[in-house]
Amino acid sequence: MSKDILNLEPKALWKNFYSLTQIPRPSKKEVQVQEFAVNFGKSLGLETIIDEVGNVIIRKPATSGMENRKGIILQGHLDMVPQKNSDKVHDFEKDPIDAVVDGEWVKAKGTTLGADNGMGVAAAMAILESKDIPHGPVEALFTCDEETGMTGAFGLKSGILKGDILMNLDSEDEGELYIGCAGGTNGNVKFTYTEVPADPGVTAYKLSVTGLKGGHSGVDIHLGRGNSNKVLFRFMWHAARKHGLRLSSVDGGSLRNAIPRESFAIITIPLDKKDDFLKCLPGFTETIRKELSAVEPDLKMDVVPIDIPKSMMDEKTQRNLIGAIYGCPNGVMRMSNEMQGLVETSTNLAIVKSEDKTIRVHCLLRSSVDSAKQDLEHMMQSIFELAGAEVKFDGQYPGWKPNPGSPILKAMQDIYQKKYGNVPEIKAIHAGLECGLLGGVYPNLDMISFGPTIRYPHSPDEKVNIATVQKFWDFLVETLKQVPVK
Repeated sequence: MSKDILNLEPKALWKNFYSLTQIPRPSKKEVQVQEFAVNFGKSLGLETIIDEVGNVIIRKPATSGMENRKGIILQGHLDMVPQKNSDKVHDFEKDPIDAVVDGEWVKAKGTTLGADNGMGVAAAMAILESKDIPHGPVEALFTCDEETGMTGAFGLKSGILKGDILMNLDSEDEGELYIGCAGGTNGNVKFTYTEVPADPGVTAYKLSVTGLKGGHSGVDIHLGRGNSNKVLFRFMWHAARKHGLRLSSVDGGSLRNAIPRESFAIITIPLDKKDDFLKCLPGFTETIRKELSAVEPDLKMDVVPIDIPKSMMDEKTQRNLIGAIYGCPNGVMRMSNEMQGLVETSTNLAIVKSEDKTIRVHCLLRSSVDSAKQDLEHMMQSIFELAGAEVKFDGQYPGWKPNPGSPILKAMQDIYQKKYGNVPEIKAIHAGLECGLLGGVYPNLDMISFGPTIRYPHSPDEKVNIATVQKFWDFLVETLKQVPVK
C-alpha cells in the first residue's frame, strides 16, 4: 500500500483523501464511511448529525471577524463507483483502494480511484479542521448513494441546512465553473423466458467482449467509446442468423452509470456451423476495431470452449431479446443548441443480465430538456414492449437550470481572474449533479459546482491531476475568505 500521496500538496487535503481510500465505500454500502464522517466531526467538537437517509451534516462556526458573511454549504458525496479490471482481485466492500502517484496524476491499481467524489469530501474535511483559514459559517453536507440513485439528495429534508450558498465540489475540470446539469431517468426492462434443453449436435462456448475503456455514462458519453453490450449483441444478431447461435445466458455491464466495458454470453453453435462461426469472429472483431480504432485500441473478442449448458433460452425470447438490444438507442442522441459542445440528451445501455429465467436490462437516460428525456423513454418503451418485455422508469431526478446572474458565480469569476490571470469557463455538465435535487428542496440557495481535473471517472482508468488539486484548494480557500456579507 503506497502512502506517497501523503507527501503531496496541499497536505491537509491529501491526508483526508488517503483516509477515504482506506475505507470501503461503494454505493449503498456506506456504513463505514458514514461512521467515519460522524466521528470526524465529533472529534473536532463540531455539531454533527446524520439524518434518516444517511446524509452527514457538520457545522463549523465562522472564524473571528467573519460572522457577518453568508453561510457556505460545502457539498460532496461519500460513495464511490466500484469498478475494476477483470484480472484484479479486489473486494470493494472490504479492501482499501491502492492509490499511487503516476507522474502528474494519482490513480489506483486496477480499480476506480474514488476521486469522484473523494476529492470534494477531503477538501471539505480540510476546511472543517483548519485553524488558520478565515471563513464565515460553514456546513459540510456529505450525501450518501449519489452514484446509484442520489438517495441522499432525494431524502434530504427542508429546514436542516442553514447556509445561503451551496458549493458542490463534484465537478471534474479545474478552471471551469458549472452552473447547470442534466436530469436523468432509470430505464428498467424485464424479459422472462422458458428454459429448454440444448439441441443435439452442438458445441458450446463462452463468448466475451473485453478491453474497452468504459467511463462515466454522462461525462464521457460524447467520446464515442465502445459499449460492450452493443458489440456483443451486434455479433450475436449476425451469428444467430448465419451460424445458428443459441443463447443460454448473458452477463454484460455492472453499473447503470458506467459505460459497460465487459460483456459475456454462454452460447451453443451447431457442429456443422462451428468452423464458419470460428472463422467469422476474427473478421467481425477487426471490423469493430476499425470502427473504434481511435478510442478503443484494446478491444478483444474471444470464444472459449466449455461444457454444453444444462438449459438454453427459448428461441422466441432469444430472438426478441437480441433484436431489441441490437436496436436499442445508445450514446449521444442530441447536442445542445444553447451551449456549444454540450450533450443535451443521451442514453447508456448499461446492464444486460440473465438469471432465474429472467433477463434484466438497465439503462440510464439523461437530458437537460424534459420533453427530450420523455421522448427517449417512449422510444425505448416502444422497442422493448414490441419485443414482449415489461418496461418501467423510475428514479427520475431533475436537471439544474443555469442562473447566469448568480452572485456567487460573479464573485468566483472575479476571484479566479485576479488569482490566475484568466476568466474561468462557465459550463453546464451532462451528468447528474445533486444541485438539481437540492435546489428543489432549498430553492433560495445560490449554487455553483467546481473541482480539480479528474479523468475517466467510473472506470479503472480514473485519475486526478495533482497540480489542479492545489489550484482547486487555493481557489476554494480564497473564495471562503471573500464570501459576501449577508
